[in-house]
Amino acid sequence: MERPQASSAPAQTSTHHHGGEASHTNILLLFIGLMIIMLMSSLNQTVLSPSLPTIVGELNGVEHMSWVITAFILVSTIMMPVYGKLGDLWGRKPLLVFAIIAFAGGSLTGAVAQDMTTLIISRGLQGLGGGGLMILSQAVIADVIPARDRGKYMGALMGVFAFSSVAGPLLGGWLTEGPGWRWGFWMNLPLAALALFAAIFLIPHTNKSVRTERSKIDVLGMALLAAATACLVLAMTWGGNQYDWGSPTIVGLLIATVVAVAVFIPVEAKVAEPVMPLTLFKDRNFNLTTIASLCMGIAMFGAIGYMPTYMQMVLGVSATQAGLLMIPMMGTMLVTSVTVGAVVSKLGRYKAFTVIGSLFIAAGLFFLSRLEVQTPTWEICVCLALIGLGLGMSMQLLTLIVQNSFPISMVGTATASSNFFRQVGATIGSALVGGLFTARLTTFLGERLPVQAMSDGGGANSLTPALVNALPGPIHDIIVNSYNEALTPIFLWIMPLGVLAALLLMFIVEKALATTVGESGTTSQAAGDESSESIRDEEPARVGGRDERDRADGEDPEERSPRTGEIPIPETGSMMPTR
Repeated sequence: MERPQASSAPAQTSTHHHGGEASHTNILLLFIGLMIIMLMSSLNQTVLSPSLPTIVGELNGVEHMSWVITAFILVSTIMMPVYGKLGDLWGRKPLLVFAIIAFAGGSLTGAVAQDMTTLIISRGLQGLGGGGLMILSQAVIADVIPARDRGKYMGALMGVFAFSSVAGPLLGGWLTEGPGWRWGFWMNLPLAALALFAAIFLIPHTNKSVRTERSKIDVLGMALLAAATACLVLAMTWGGNQYDWGSPTIVGLLIATVVAVAVFIPVEAKVAEPVMPLTLFKDRNFNLTTIASLCMGIAMFGAIGYMPTYMQMVLGVSATQAGLLMIPMMGTMLVTSVTVGAVVSKLGRYKAFTVIGSLFIAAGLFFLSRLEVQTPTWEICVCLALIGLGLGMSMQLLTLIVQNSFPISMVGTATASSNFFRQVGATIGSALVGGLFTARLTTFLGERLPVQAMSDGGGANSLTPALVNALPGPIHDIIVNSYNEALTPIFLWIMPLGVLAALLLMFIVEKALATTVGESGTTSQAAGDESSESIRDEEPARVGGRDERDRADGEDPEERSPRTGEIPIPETGSMMPTR
């Protein structure tokens, strides 16, 4: 029987029940606000890529070009776990407002930057806010929408990300050729104003009273995690690019990463409110989905990052046309994520979608590895569509699985930790694929091109699509074939990551999706032939187990409303507790 909601969490009462008292209008307005925030965050990650050559040319900073991207990735990745933990402790709303203001401040600074130093600082400031925008948006949804209904909302947010992945480069190219690259920053300000309005007036102050008193912040843990992340991201970004992989700089950064992690683990085991609780890693679903997300991140960014360059060089298309040729991937990702999200909300089942989606990613990578210079463009688009189909079926569901495995008092931390590892995996994947591609291409061109062709005009480093298309036939064919042979085998090498993700996801426990927000974190499994009465019989043991975990995390179970599975789950079919 459901206990009365404790007075310590009045802000959540109206939204905790499946189809409950919260009006559909309020949920719709809240979700529109979150979509604006997600659009602003995801557009920013892609809109500047076509503008980079123009930006660094105007600001005389070609040698610092990589920092325009690295500064944002580095700071936003570091901030993800911080926002997740502080959101659990203090509530999402004030942090979301801060993140939007910081992002807008970085956009304003970038729009008026007159030198590379100012531009790089502005990108870091954008990262300070950007690290929280996506994490907090996902956590707010978990605060107010039950996991059973959350699939369709998460799918729509994934659709916004897919749309931005195509629209961002196209918009960036148009702005660069038209009004100017600074409008890539200026356009964030009206979006930030809308997002700020939404955060203040449409989004409730969720999770603000989970704890009756503020706990001591894990400053040391945050500092160690930031140091480890910074060293790893810099090593992956610089390795094989600015520095050789065996150079003292890269080796030193990797050693520093290991040392920081070695110190971080015992610190997290002792503090009352760890920024990344070790209890997360006791949950099988968290571990399996996190590793699977990391594998998918490498595969996704390997394809997204280098296929536009491949198509410009091998197909001879413009940068804008290469962006348009990515639409099959993002289009199937958008449609599939929305459709699968709605199906999961209706059926309450999700495991099969994640496994099949991972296999689609592997299949897409396999077929990409078979590309040849003579391959028709439509076949390349079909390969990309397969990858988009797989990503749309699985990516947002992995976040849903993580959120459904933990109580509402930990959902921000769990969401942020999962996204953190996915982002680190994407960074590692981009660096490794990029390093392999560059090394192989340089080797092939050095072996095949005449010495005179390599020495004229800067050699391989100065090759552009326009220059390659203007070269004489034999030289053109050598370069195009070298690009094809340098990149396509790498897709075959990373294909096993999709298969590994599928194998891992076969072992997740398909827990019933909670039909109220407070039920998240139960261990009931959607299966079998046990009646709901057996759930009621087993419930005290499950609650006791969760209470023990809450005590370990420093939370008094008497101070919270029933957030951890005290309520038998209706409407999702027969279930039995997992051992």
